[in-house]
Amino acid sequence: EVQLVESGGGLVQAGGSLRLSCAASESTFDDYAIGWFRQAPGKEREGVSCISSFDGSTYYTDSVKGRFTISRAAGQNTVWLQMNSLKPEDTAVYYCKADVYVTGRYSTVGWGQGTQVTVSS
Repeated sequence: EVQLVESGGGLVQAGGSLRLSCAASESTFDDYAIGWFRQAPGKEREGVSCISSFDGSTYYTDSVKGRFTISRAAGQNTVWLQMNSLKPEDTAVYYCKADVYVTGRYSTVGWGQGTQVTVSS
């Protein structure tokens, strides 16, 4: 299992920005697709964004399009989630997840422990 560590969470006012990081010590980190998920109190965990290991293609859930940007740099073993124009409804614990593509399907190889993001109104 891959050990992922998130950082960068905190308390910010509405309209502010945070940059989350998802890091691992694995030398094969570039081979993993990385997804960001979040879970607010009393709600189910939802997918926020992900980035491919093949071509860097990205996905965003509708509620964060135009505000969040996911990125990675080859060889740095880190994926970032830049969050701008934050809203109180973005408040949640944010988790990153690593998937590896093997024999035609993605398999999850690790989750981080989560980082709290709180947006005050």
